[in-house]
Amino acid sequence: MYRKTVVFEPKDIEKFKDKLLSWSQQFEEVTWLDSNNYNRRYSSFDSILAFDALTSIQTDAFDAFDKLKEYQSVTHDWLFGYLTYDLKNDVERLESNNYDGLEFPDLYFFQPKKIITIKGTKVEFHYLPMVDDEVEEDFNLITNFSTDDPNRANEQNAIKIKLRIHKDEYLHKVQKMLDHIHRGDIYEANFCQEFYAENTELAPLKSYRHLNEISKPPFATFLKIRDKYLMSASPERYLRKEGLHILSQPIKGTAKRAPFLKADVQLVNSLRNNPKERSENIMIVDLVRNDLSRVAVKGSVKVEELCKVYTFEQVHQLISTVKATVTDDMNPIDIIKASFPMGSMTGAPKISAMKIIEELEETKRGLYSGAVGYFTPVGDFDFNVVIRSILYNAGKKYISFSVGGAITAESIPENEYEECLIKAKAMREVLEGKDKGEKV
Repeated sequence: MYRKTVVFEPKDIEKFKDKLLSWSQQFEEVTWLDSNNYNRRYSSFDSILAFDALTSIQTDAFDAFDKLKEYQSVTHDWLFGYLTYDLKNDVERLESNNYDGLEFPDLYFFQPKKIITIKGTKVEFHYLPMVDDEVEEDFNLITNFSTDDPNRANEQNAIKIKLRIHKDEYLHKVQKMLDHIHRGDIYEANFCQEFYAENTELAPLKSYRHLNEISKPPFATFLKIRDKYLMSASPERYLRKEGLHILSQPIKGTAKRAPFLKADVQLVNSLRNNPKERSENIMIVDLVRNDLSRVAVKGSVKVEELCKVYTFEQVHQLISTVKATVTDDMNPIDIIKASFPMGSMTGAPKISAMKIIEELEETKRGLYSGAVGYFTPVGDFDFNVVIRSILYNAGKKYISFSVGGAITAESIPENEYEECLIKAKAMREVLEGKDKGEKV
């Protein structure tokens, strides 16, 4: 579908970004994707904002991928939205019967009337014909928009966070998962736990800004679908397609940061050479290779990077990069379906791992460990993995974040629990106030 494109070059791009996101809150549907200026090889934009839906699709897991495929074929336009973890039930004969406090639809995408992209110092407005006379006016409104006082931007009343699974129960459940591994039912599974607050109000944009400032991740996301919000500091790409090339970058392996350089370098080296962390990562790389081979040209699946350490504000991570080539008649939805849910959030073998995950976890994952991203009019796409994220249902006044880790034969339950606390640190700091230490 034709869009009018107008290019601007604001004097201060960071101030413009800040005003842009604040100004967009008047709309019911908003997707903001921000790379935080990471100089990544596989990136189309520094930031992109989509808002003001012309059309949308919302569905549960039943036939969800087929419905999305039909919606995409009808619109032939940019689509922004999300896939929840529970679309596993559309891919395989599985169920999601655990408690769901958030109640997000299993799948939601919208066709925005307005898209604004940022690359370097240039801002491009891409507006559909029915609103293309509003480009200049919107640019001026954004430029002159008065944002919150920056000294108050991170303020949020302290929220009392509850644990869905307390430590003793967590250790017991991890031991059960280890029993499955020792019996040979699975090799690895990602086990997650929820932290939550009920009857509690949240300032979504302020919370997102605080979380993003703490973490500065390459796949930050602010998503608003009416009264439902995602504030994500994700460091992980799920899957990207550009032309005939597809790319997945699973994360497995985490180490905390140290305050001093020498100690931090030691932690990097320790992570890089840790047999357990490398084993977790390589198992998932094998799973991703297998998933992509189902849709890729024979012999085209390659591992470009294996267990490379990437450093973020809060943690060091082991990231691998798997690439493949597809044919030009391969439907983009089928490419996603072949590897969904992503291997880094499931386990191996994938179906057995997902059954055991459902049995041992206490809550429906929903959008956590799902994916947020976009499709272009020509069928390219880019999606992150929803981790390190706060979810909020304003209508229900329910706040949630989850963390997890890979359980393998070498896992020590106590260590897995400590790793969860490291991953939860940024979200807890945003919701509970300044760093309260590691104890829960």
